[in-house]
Amino acid sequence: MKRCEVRIIGGAWRSRRIRFEERPDLRPTPDRVRETLFNWLGQDLSGQDCLDLYAGSGALGFEAGSRGARRVVMVEHDAAALRALQANATLLAANAVEVVRADALEFLRQPRERYDVVFLDPPFADDCWPQLLAALPPCLKPGALVYCERAVALNEMPGWTVFRSGRAGQVSHQLLKRAEHEQ
Repeated sequence: MKRCEVRIIGGAWRSRRIRFEERPDLRPTPDRVRETLFNWLGQDLSGQDCLDLYAGSGALGFEAGSRGARRVVMVEHDAAALRALQANATLLAANAVEVVRADALEFLRQPRERYDVVFLDPPFADDCWPQLLAALPPCLKPGALVYCERAVALNEMPGWTVFRSGRAGQVSHQLLKRAEHEQ
């Protein structure tokens, strides 16, 4: 298998590279999109609890950890991707990062904690969005932001408002908030 890598673009681990095995459906979030996302979120995530639900390469979760997130839970089902996440967490001495092997929807059905920021970047072919957005609210702190990455922007999402959105190449990305927190 081919070894792939992604560069962390900001924070304490800026310019460090994380490595992972090439896997079907694994598409690390491009640098340009991550830069936009972390401009939206703010460069400093100190005190924030983050959930990277489809961690894959770990690009989003490690970027959050690099920017000072208090805690980053990375959820991944694929065994090879999970091993790479664990190896990268060790390499970076990422004490705030917890790597969990689980199915994303099963993880949400057993909420243990609540998060300030959730990253959702499932394989583009998965049609899990209605279930994901329905299962998320018990896992969110008031005012939480949910990042969504897909081939086509989400629309008609009862209970959610689009806080920010953009498109870069084949990637549509949005930052969502619960509508009840808008008031």
